[in-house]
Order: sequence, then structure tokens, then C-alpha cells
Amino acid sequence: MVPIRVLVAEDSPVARELLVSILESAPGLQVVGTARNGAEAVRLAKRLTPDVIVMDVYMPEMDGFEATRRIMAETPRPIVLVSASFVKNERDLTFNALKSGALSVLEKPAMYDPPERHNLLISQLKLMSEVKVVRRWLESTKPAATCRQVVPASVLRERNGQSKFQVVAIASSTGGPGMLAQILGQLPADFPLPVLIVQHITQGFSVGLAGWLNQQTPLTVRLAGQGDELQAGHVLIAPDDYHMMVNSAGLISLTKEPGYHRLRPSADQLFTSVARVYGATAIGVILTGMGGDGAEGLRTMREAGARTIAQDKDSCVVFGMPAVAIELGAAEQILPANKIAAAIITML
Repeated sequence: MVPIRVLVAEDSPVARELLVSILESAPGLQVVGTARNGAEAVRLAKRLTPDVIVMDVYMPEMDGFEATRRIMAETPRPIVLVSASFVKNERDLTFNALKSGALSVLEKPAMYDPPERHNLLISQLKLMSEVKVVRRWLESTKPAATCRQVVPASVLRERNGQSKFQVVAIASSTGGPGMLAQILGQLPADFPLPVLIVQHITQGFSVGLAGWLNQQTPLTVRLAGQGDELQAGHVLIAPDDYHMMVNSAGLISLTKEPGYHRLRPSADQLFTSVARVYGATAIGVILTGMGGDGAEGLRTMREAGARTIAQDKDSCVVFGMPAVAIELGAAEQILPANKIAAAIITML
């Protein structure tokens, strides 16, 4: 078996030596290089092309977030960030890590941790090494052609009258929080439609996700509740372990039905209900993520006359869910993440 090649980036010599020791003791892993700061990690990632990178968040010269952004723009690699302050700042670290392009963030292992803590890091690196990541452009290096001004919804209403659309439904998984922040952040404060989101995320993080996204956009973001009404400019996120659907009265329905494709919440469940209730007056979007959840539901939406968008390969962290949707013919448009908000507003 060919070993998984790991690059370790850590400024503390003691912590760096511990990380190397933990990883070298695991069958199937090989440490091929070590970096003392983020800038060195960027250079070594390009030269060594490791299968996966484990990197400290706080380092001199260039921190882990910036190093991650640069690596994902220059030589994309699966990246797992670690931090000694993870427990204290779990929410902010997690979402900033995902926004920068890392696949996950863990508490940094310590010398006298139980074996389970070390094994968690090992298993996470092995799992993430299999993720096929793609390039993520830095804001300053994106091709000029991808830039597009978002027209305020009030201006569009003046031009075109009342929109025929009633709802936007979005699905995402691995890499999704950062993409959601980008898309929602480009929508105007007077956006005239409700937005419904299914994001696959570690249990216990949905509350933090809603709070974090609420800081990234002029819209109001919160977790959905049973019987909630859909309101213009309000974003509802499926809560942990509940399918989120829309019933015939246009209200939110949360259920504990068996996991669809072993997932709960399931994007397919949301999209199918939106297709049934709203038909051609809905917009569906499928973003980065592993697996195929949402692809069948997006096809159902398109067959019902809805407008549908899939994120393109080049801007995805993981080109899984959109790839399946495209293969099924579910996507009317295939767009980079930074064009999706503008496309939605243009539809209005």
C-alpha cells in the first residue's frame, strides 16, 4: 500500500515533534515535510505536493487561515487545521477554517492526551486525504471575467415589476459554509424572497452556523422552527437531525423520518417538497459537497419548471453533489460561486 504523504506545519518545535511522532506511528501515513510557519507551508506544499496537510492555525509570518487560502489557490490540497484554543473558540475557528478552504479543524493533540484524541487526528487525515479538492481563487487573483455587480432587488422591481418567484432553496455539504457566506453576502438587504438551506454539518454546529452566517450577510439568518412562515429576506437553515420541508400551506415542516440516503437533514427532501409546493416559482441551487444528496431533488425541481443552478467544478471545494446533479441533467446553469447571487437576482 502506498502511504499517505503528510505535510506538517507548526511553529512550536515541541508541538511539531509531537505531531510528527503521532503521524509516523500510524500505519499508512508518511510525514514528507515540516514547516515552521504558514509561508513555509505554502512553499513546501508546492514543492512536495503532499496528499494532505495538517497545519496549526496560529503561526508567525503567516497564519493557518492565510496559508490555507494561498495553498488552495496555488496547489490545492486537503487541509486539516489544528488549534490549542479550539474548545474555547470552536465556532469561530471552525467557520473561519471552512471559509478559508480547509476541510476541517480539530483540537491540537497534546503529549498526555488519551489515545483516542491522537487516533481522531489520524483517522481525520486519512479520510480527508481522499477528498478531491479543487482550486479556490484568491479574491485578488480571480479572473476579471468572474466579477459581476449585484443589482439591488429594489432596482430590479422598479425595472421589471413584481418577481414571479417565491422561494430560493440551497443545498451544500463539504466546503459549503464558506460558499454560503459568499453567496448570501452578495444578496441585498431588501432581497425579496425567503431562502431555505440544507447544509450537512457536524451535529451541534447548526446553531453556530446560523449565527456565523447572520454576521456575513445583510439578510436575517436563523435555524428553522416547526410551522415557521417563509418571509422575504429571511434565511432558514435546517436544524440538526431534522428533515426540513415545506408543506402545502407554505409553512416549514420538520420531521424525524428515517435519514434519506442515510442523511438527516436531506437536501432531496427539501428540494422535492419545494418542487411540489412552488413548482416553476422556485429557484434551486446545489453547492460543493461530497456524495449526491440533492441531485435527484434538484432534477425534480427542474422538471416542475423551477430554475436550477449547480456550482461549477473550479469553484467547488469538493465537486461531488453538483457533479451528480449535472450528470442527471438537473442543472439549468453551471456557475462559479461568485456568480450565483448575481444570477439569482437576474432571474427576478
